[in-house]
Amino acid sequence: MNAVTVPVAASTKAPGMSPRRALGAYVEEARSECLRYMRAPGFMLPILLFPGMFYLLFGVVMGKSEGADAARYLLASYSVFGVMSPGLFGFGVSLAIERDGGLLTLKRALPMPPGAYLLGKMLMAMTVAAVVVGVLLAMAAGLAHVALAPRQVALLLLTGVLGVLPFCALGMFVGTLFKGQAAPAMLQLIYLPMSFLSGLWFPLSMMPRVLQQIAPVWPSYHLDRLALAAVGMGQDAAWPHVLVLVGFAAVFLQLAARRLRRHG
Repeated sequence: MNAVTVPVAASTKAPGMSPRRALGAYVEEARSECLRYMRAPGFMLPILLFPGMFYLLFGVVMGKSEGADAARYLLASYSVFGVMSPGLFGFGVSLAIERDGGLLTLKRALPMPPGAYLLGKMLMAMTVAAVVVGVLLAMAAGLAHVALAPRQVALLLLTGVLGVLPFCALGMFVGTLFKGQAAPAMLQLIYLPMSFLSGLWFPLSMMPRVLQQIAPVWPSYHLDRLALAAVGMGQDAAWPHVLVLVGFAAVFLQLAARRLRRHG
């Protein structure tokens, strides 16, 4: 009896996914996420229009009256403002909606690597962040006549693409706390005050001293310091800001993962 049952038990064990199939699952999930959001005007238009509109009104107009430095400064700040959005809303709102609809449960039952779902959303947010920064760079060069070296352009793009990840982690955590209908409102309550208090809309020097002192609490402040350095307007050392952003992303990723394990 034992000689029969052992082979049968072994034959019912699901074979492991080969590295090639696992890579294909990651690529396909990322491709589908990017296509889904790129084809959704309700998602893409606000993300592109708000930072572009603000930069047109303040960066281009102020650039003509205040000089090229104002347009350069606001290019970095509004790039950070635009990059925050796909991380918070593209990750947080969609996760909350998909949890409500049972899609997340279905994804877990599919024969795909567990991390493909989250990696797909992260790559989607990084792609959209690159588009947002690219649009602002085109406006800065064409309308505000901001002259950037190729290295500065590359650094600003890199800052935006990688800088979206801490906001993906925050959006993911909020998406595990609230249902799909409540998540957008809660994220707005985070997104807009954080942008203002980090000095993205106005330079911190124009704000009350108490707000200047608490600005380093926000991750957007540290990303703004890196963006300003990328365009040649920051003198801070980069590594403290990078460490804060990495730590912020790690903490909220762990909190979100714990919530998903406990509550789905």
